[in-house]
Amino acid sequence: MELWFTEKHTENVKFSIQVDKQLYTGQSEFQRIDIFESKEFGRFLTLDGYMMLTEKDEFIYHEMMVHVPMAVHPYVKNVLVIGGGDGGTVRELVRYPEIAQIDLVEIDAEVVSACRAFLPQTACGLEDKRVQIYYDDGLRFVRKYVEEYDLILVDSTDPFGPGEGLFTKEFYGNCYKALKKDGIMVNQHESPFYPADATAMQRAHKRIVDSFPISKVYQAHIPTYPSGHWLFGFASKKYHPIDDHNTTAWKQRGLVTRYYNEQLHDGAFALPNYVEELLERVESV
Repeated sequence: MELWFTEKHTENVKFSIQVDKQLYTGQSEFQRIDIFESKEFGRFLTLDGYMMLTEKDEFIYHEMMVHVPMAVHPYVKNVLVIGGGDGGTVRELVRYPEIAQIDLVEIDAEVVSACRAFLPQTACGLEDKRVQIYYDDGLRFVRKYVEEYDLILVDSTDPFGPGEGLFTKEFYGNCYKALKKDGIMVNQHESPFYPADATAMQRAHKRIVDSFPISKVYQAHIPTYPSGHWLFGFASKKYHPIDDHNTTAWKQRGLVTRYYNEQLHDGAFALPNYVEELLERVESV
């Protein structure tokens, strides 16, 4: 008998992966957590039936979440990661020796526990001594800080369930307040392709534009996310993602990456016309 994981992307589209076996299932206070093994994508994590990451393509998401702002901001010492209990974003951050402190705020301790046990390739950076894990609601946590962080990475789930509060105007305003005078925020920005996802993307973009003087959007191709076309938001008090992109400094670090490079950095901000039109509609309101 064949076992398949299937995620509904729209009323008319489903995405399926053949599964060898289910490694873990659990129901936390917040959501259902499942980890599967597959031939094509290796191990993968789902929350409430929605794909979060696979071993085969998670590097794309996490590299683009971290290395884009790190190649722009020259003095990152203190970082806040909101969400990201799988550890992939932290894994990329700990590769930078100049970072002194990484605060990870994850609402669901069981996600962290499951990923440590079954997704060590992703969760390995959580053991770094610079990482402090707080099991808390990100919206509530960030309210407490004023000019504390150089970089905030919002590695959230989709804008419903436990992640819903991380797409509000209040949340983005509090992130602005928690950043230092030259701080950067990067968030996962949903997909522009299917109408429901595009609406969520526009709503988030409008709220970020209202909160930050510099607000840009960039893209990556992530095969297991809806449509494969995924966006990230880059918001800053001071730095422009292209004008302040320091290619020389980033190359001198000698970091080996599988997706990100300095040419791709600039190119990722060159968006298709249909995406530009979606963004412009909310920017002009």
